[in-house]
Amino acid sequence: QVQLVESGGGLVQAGGSLRLSCAASGSTFNINTMGWYRQAPGKQRELVATITHVGNTNYAASVKGRFTVSRDNAKSTVYLQMNSLKPEDTAVYYCNAGQIVAGTTSMYWGQGTQVTVSA
Repeated sequence: QVQLVESGGGLVQAGGSLRLSCAASGSTFNINTMGWYRQAPGKQRELVATITHVGNTNYAASVKGRFTVSRDNAKSTVYLQMNSLKPEDTAVYYCNAGQIVAGTTSMYWGQGTQVTVSA
C-alpha cells in the first residue's frame, strides 16, 4: 500500500503562485507515474500534470506554461509549482501515484488539498 499526503494549498489572488507537495509513504517501490489532478465544484476530476520516474512530463493544455511538475525520487515526493494562477484554477487538487507490481498497476490518491484563486 502507498499513502499520499498533500500539502501547500491555500487562498491566493489571481496572478499569484502556490507550490503543492505530495509525499508518498509505505511500499513506495516501483512507483512509476506521479501527478496531480483537480476537481472543481460540479465538474469531473481532470488531469493537471504527470511525471514519470525518469522525468517525462505531461500537462493539461490549460496549465501548460504556467504550472511545473517535478519529482524527487529519493524522497518519493512530487511537486506542483503553480504560477500566474487564475480563478478558474480553483479546485481541490489530488495527488496520484501509479505503482506496478508483478505486471499489475495500482493507482493511489491523496486526500486532496484546496486551492482557491480570488479575482
